[in-house]
Amino acid sequence: MSGGDALRRFERRFGFRLGLRAVAQRAVSSIPVAIQIVIGVVASYSFAHFVLGHATPLIAVTVVISTLGFARDARPRKVVESAFGILIGIVLSELIRILVGSGIWQLALVLFVTILVARAVSPNPTFALAAATQSALVMILPTPIGGPFTRSLDGLVAGVVALLLTALIPRDTRRIATRDAKALASVLSQSMTSLLEGLMDSNQPAAFLAVERLRKTQALINNWTTSLDSAMAVARIAPFLRRQLPDLRRQQALLDGFDLAARHLRVIARRIYFLLKEGGGRSELVELFSEIAAIIDLMGEAIEDAAKLEEAAGALRALAPRLDPDTFVPHAPVTESVFVLLCRPLVVDLLMATGYSIDDARALLPVL
Repeated sequence: MSGGDALRRFERRFGFRLGLRAVAQRAVSSIPVAIQIVIGVVASYSFAHFVLGHATPLIAVTVVISTLGFARDARPRKVVESAFGILIGIVLSELIRILVGSGIWQLALVLFVTILVARAVSPNPTFALAAATQSALVMILPTPIGGPFTRSLDGLVAGVVALLLTALIPRDTRRIATRDAKALASVLSQSMTSLLEGLMDSNQPAAFLAVERLRKTQALINNWTTSLDSAMAVARIAPFLRRQLPDLRRQQALLDGFDLAARHLRVIARRIYFLLKEGGGRSELVELFSEIAAIIDLMGEAIEDAAKLEEAAGALRALAPRLDPDTFVPHAPVTESVFVLLCRPLVVDLLMATGYSIDDARALLPVL
């Protein structure tokens, strides 16, 4: 039996697909983060052990891992907040242990206090759990030779190492932001394809699919916002990544435009779906939305190719002056001409994403 046959047999037997390609891609994409964490662990352990003389600086290791982690948001501020919160948990547990000793009820008290303090510092529940884990380790492990606050010093060393690594050996956060940008652009493009299928063939299911796809764009926008904010924050402090800032600023303009465009398209797609459901016309709208779909595709390509942004701007400059219902869809009923009006703010938002000011973008529209 070949390896492929064996894999398929295994999948059928256990009722799931392994997705080996996705598994491999996930592992490969984790290599930079894994390298950063390993370097951080080795550096913090070595400093605490060989420089400070701590026999087993376990806390230095666990704090680096908890602080760096695999979170999408790798902004330096987040690293500092995480390290500070965890350090608070360690110090609190050290103080409580000195005051009331160690034991089961003391462990419960430390965990309770640490969780409350960590939740006050950060709304992230994972952050509170990480701080609680460190405080529990302090309570359970025996007091080190150097005294009760030795582990607090280890935690401080780990926090400093994590921040230095964020600046000097940063992750390629731009790659993550670009991946998130492409995911959103792909869904917008697919949504426009479904919308056009609905208009050309009076295909209600296709129009409804466009509505469903556009409803899911907010999560993609949130992902891109987080990863882009993280990439820009890291690029500002990382000497080797500052050259990425112009590209990231262009992505920020695209993100703002796509965010507003997605909101407008959700409204438009719902109206088109109900128009088709009620037997309304559609042929006059195909040309309009075909042009908008092509522009959105160009802007999606501009995520990696800046030249495409000017091409999209040129197409928008050609489209904007024609957005008058009497010109674009003459003699059309109100139920169809209203879509031309709905596209006016959409085109303004897309123009702003290409670098236009709001006043210059609006000036391209015809006076109604």
